[in-house]
Amino acid sequence: MSDKTHLPVGAEAIRDKGWFNAHRYLILRRVSQTFFLSLFLLGPWFGIWWVKGNLSGSMTFDILPLTDPFITLQGLAAGHWPELTALIGALIVGVAYALIGGRVYCSWVCPINPVTDAASWLHRKLDLPKGWQPKRNTRYFMLGMVIAVSALTGTIAWEFVNPISMLHRGLIFGMGFAWAFVIGVFLFDLILARRGWCGHLCPVGAFYGLLGQKSVLRITADKREACDDCMDCFAVCPEMHVITPALRGTDEDTPLILSPDCTNCGRCIDVCSVDVFHFTHRFDETPAPGRVRTRSNPAPKVGKAA
Repeated sequence: MSDKTHLPVGAEAIRDKGWFNAHRYLILRRVSQTFFLSLFLLGPWFGIWWVKGNLSGSMTFDILPLTDPFITLQGLAAGHWPELTALIGALIVGVAYALIGGRVYCSWVCPINPVTDAASWLHRKLDLPKGWQPKRNTRYFMLGMVIAVSALTGTIAWEFVNPISMLHRGLIFGMGFAWAFVIGVFLFDLILARRGWCGHLCPVGAFYGLLGQKSVLRITADKREACDDCMDCFAVCPEMHVITPALRGTDEDTPLILSPDCTNCGRCIDVCSVDVFHFTHRFDETPAPGRVRTRSNPAPKVGKAA
């Protein structure tokens, strides 16, 4: 492990690349999240109804229907056959995320992501213990349970407790009980389980991860031979287990991060001072020199809180 692990996360990248380039994708994600949320708030706040609805289902310019396919799946499980426009909207959204990467939704669109990112940042600053860590497969259990409850109750069950919808309602109708769900997610990630909500529990992320298993957009560690073991990429990655196969592989292993758990957030690219990571596509066959690790010389463990 490098002696540089004692430095603050991203300090080397800021020094070598400048502050903006060390936060480039983080800034773009915040712009993207703000943009999508603003589209839905233009109507209720300013009477500009370019988009009617919310992230669960919307109509843009009275022409383009967009429907969350997870909502559609719950509706079908509940025994409700959606209207044609809703089905078309679900197909459009589903195909888009299947191609570009299902969990891109989590890092580039979902308005809860800044909440969980803020909790993670504060968790790291306060140097809090890792806390309870549910198994990552728990989110798939949650996904199955949501579908089962929808089928048993005849309702779109997740919408009763969905913090994404609660945040939207809170922004439109003001402070109220809806904010308790958002604050609960923040405190859960801060105190109980580091990156617990998005990384272990959220059924929406689980669904989009399954949807984007064969997606085209990928991140590659094609310059992995330059890695200096600073561990910053592991510290900022919301799904740090996806990095190891690409970064610590042998010459025969692909440098592509192929796990559907990857959110394509780009933070590993931001904080890497030696530019190990880049965006690419899943068909990229560019060879990358491996950093051979054997059982007697394993990859170093994470030395920072993520």
